Amino acid sequence: MAIAMSLQEFLKDNDIGFDVVPHSYTTSSMSTAEAARISGEAIAKSVILEDEKGYVMAVIPATHHVEIGVLSEQMNRHLGLATEPELGRIFNDCVPGAIPPLGTSYGMDVAYDDCLNDCTEVYFEAGDHTEMIHIKGEDFRKMMTKAHHGHFTRHI
Repeated sequence: MAIAMSLQEFLKDNDIGFDVVPHSYTTSSMSTAEAARISGEAIAKSVILEDEKGYVMAVIPATHHVEIGVLSEQMNRHLGLATEPELGRIFNDCVPGAIPPLGTSYGMDVAYDDCLNDCTEVYFEAGDHTEMIHIKGEDFRKMMTKAHHGHFTRHI
């Protein structure tokens, strides 16, 4: 599978330069970090949450877990994990489990953990399990300008 169409359009529309980083097939962000020889701290992964108001994409480092209660409190919502069948309908240009951190492109709210602000380089899924996108940290922060942010993760 090629780069997700919504991801390509977003990067082009926002004039964000990027490189494609191929890697062997992986099914977790930490195994992707190993396969691509990249620090898991620099890989932004997406965790999709939901409540009665809709979906929220939490964007966090591969080395962290979302503290759902903390994020719910910060956003004044009652979030829980979204189910896999729902995600297939929403992210129909992505392979399950390979969702790029661009929730706004899919019509959902986004929250990112502040520890990603320290990254000079950021990597994330391209929509499949064999390619990642590499962008500058400043471009990542530009992508996240409208997102909620705060500390809502814990290191694994």
